[in-house]
Amino acid sequence: MAVQGCTKCIKYMLFFFNFIFWLAGGLILGVALWLRHDNQTSKLLMLQLGDQQAPSTFYISIYILISVGAVMMFVGFLGCYGAIQESQCLLGTFFTCLVILFACEVAAGIWGYMNRETIAKELITFYDTAYDQNIMSNNKNQAASTVLKVFHETLECCGKGDLKNLFTQLAPDLCPLTTPGKLELTKNCHSQVKELFDEKLYLVGIAALVVAVIMIFEMILSMVLCCAIRNNPGY
Repeated sequence: MAVQGCTKCIKYMLFFFNFIFWLAGGLILGVALWLRHDNQTSKLLMLQLGDQQAPSTFYISIYILISVGAVMMFVGFLGCYGAIQESQCLLGTFFTCLVILFACEVAAGIWGYMNRETIAKELITFYDTAYDQNIMSNNKNQAASTVLKVFHETLECCGKGDLKNLFTQLAPDLCPLTTPGKLELTKNCHSQVKELFDEKLYLVGIAALVVAVIMIFEMILSMVLCCAIRNNPGY
């Protein structure tokens, strides 16, 4: 016997939230794939300086996001099907999956907040290594020059501080040109790297907050519906 009255309303509300959750999973999956293949980050994180590879912490985070998006889409489908079928077993499984996902999201959020500057710092250290090697070799280290040029062209920056000091040491042809013969002197690469990853992490943070709110509503509705089905004499 199908649920009636307010419980029926809860059933369709749960279906609606699960559909939104499924879409959110698809959105996170899409954003993660976009971040993985974003032109700016790809150019920087694929660089190699001798035997030293650019830091991969950012990509590890992205692969986790891809996995989370795929799992969310599966769990969202499970919740939709469980709500329509009014199945206690499916709704119980759905609730358990939500609790696990929510706990993982909270743990990932705490870790991400505590290490929010790590990715930028690692990349800045990698840039500084290439910068110092280029200075020490008097602009003759080809690998370091290539790394610096990619940083400068990708982020439209130059140097790691005061550019007045930079040009006494570093060849100006490694820095980007805004117009022929005119050097861009406004931004250093340290600030540009921080800005790049702050922007990416801001998007991820907003997505995680929206998903967390949806998950809380879904956990409440799934338990209410499951209890209503259990108390329904027709089951």
